Amino acid sequence: MGKNLAETLLGAVVLAGAVIFLTFAYSKGGLKTVDGYSVVGKFDRVDGLAEGSDVRMSGIKIGTVISQKLDPKTYLAVLTMNVRKDVKLPRDSSARIASNGLLGDKYLSITPGAEDEMLKPGGEISHTQGSVDLLSLVGRMIFSQTGEKKKAADKKDGPN
Repeated sequence: MGKNLAETLLGAVVLAGAVIFLTFAYSKGGLKTVDGYSVVGKFDRVDGLAEGSDVRMSGIKIGTVISQKLDPKTYLAVLTMNVRKDVKLPRDSSARIASNGLLGDKYLSITPGAEDEMLKPGGEISHTQGSVDLLSLVGRMIFSQTGEKKKAADKKDGPN
């Protein structure tokens, strides 16, 4: 019976340690949504950006993407984000979808504008830039290189 009690106590200690670790990781990992005011932005494409993605300014997390939907009239992706209450965005701020490194996670990067008037809760960021399709860029580069080599070879052979 003493052996079962020792195993039970050891299991309880391991579970308590796991709960403490998960709580710490959740609080420090920046996974929770930011309390603040909501702002909307319309983008032509939002590839790789998901609900819960970071909203950053100067590399610092200031908010979270809380929803994304398709506008049925304009066919643009409409992102709604929460921005911290202490961060006020000028009305002419711009937003673009950026990436952590070449193949990293996507996040929304906000560049503040210069106007004195600030966006109100529920306001819209009108200057937006969607995500870049990396595969299309690589494909263009490969095919443009192939085309240039073919043109050079044609010039070298000369007219027949």
